[in-house]
Amino acid sequence: MESSRPAIRIDLNDFKLHLHFKSKTQLTLHFNSPSRRFYLSVIALVVNEMKRLGKIKSISLQDHLDLLALLNESVGGAAGSSDKENLLPRVYIKWRNALPDLEEAPLFKVLGRKKEEGEGATGKIYSFTDAEKDGWANLFDYMGSDENVRLRFAIDKIGVGLDEASIIYGDYRNGEAWDQFIASLKEEGGKEDEKEESAPVEETTAPEPPGGPFTEPPERKISWLSLYRWVMLVVVIGVVGGGFGKYF
Repeated sequence: MESSRPAIRIDLNDFKLHLHFKSKTQLTLHFNSPSRRFYLSVIALVVNEMKRLGKIKSISLQDHLDLLALLNESVGGAAGSSDKENLLPRVYIKWRNALPDLEEAPLFKVLGRKKEEGEGATGKIYSFTDAEKDGWANLFDYMGSDENVRLRFAIDKIGVGLDEASIIYGDYRNGEAWDQFIASLKEEGGKEDEKEESAPVEETTAPEPPGGPFTEPPERKISWLSLYRWVMLVVVIGVVGGGFGKYF
């Protein structure tokens, strides 16, 4: 049975991750860009698989490559790479190096905190205790290599069980929330495909030659009046010709 206040809440509506450590430290991390939303979705994928299996263990991303590609193209906006071949190394490196970094926070914004001057690569860092930084960093376990990525969201390291981790989407929770989230992404992708298929095809026309558009010359039509005049002319010529014949 889930506690009334989960220690870890992954909100896929607003792409926020709420943490309630047992030290009473509360953090809200906002994944507020396409690339960042992609990585929160990867965390949700790992947590959902652990909950589905009923134990905290490493999850092979190779088994979910098509799903990763969908997340990358939709919520991630194909940020960084749209090739499946590049997704696993990319996730592996970010999970190992960027996500655990609470101080510089390259993949999220810490709500309610301001960055101050520091010695980080960006020049500004968030101020946290060593316990807070270690607690967050220890959540990101990885195995294998960048071609064989196995990830574990090690909530047990901070004293949290699976029933204290929750995924939220709409009014749904956990497995249903994840399924509804993925279904909505597929539906949006289907709508985009329909728009592309139904887009009107512009007809191309040959350029007009100088002097205006080319037109066929009108057909020459002979009227009955013109025909009658020709016949009368022939008759007159014949009569006149016959008359002259008498005198020669």
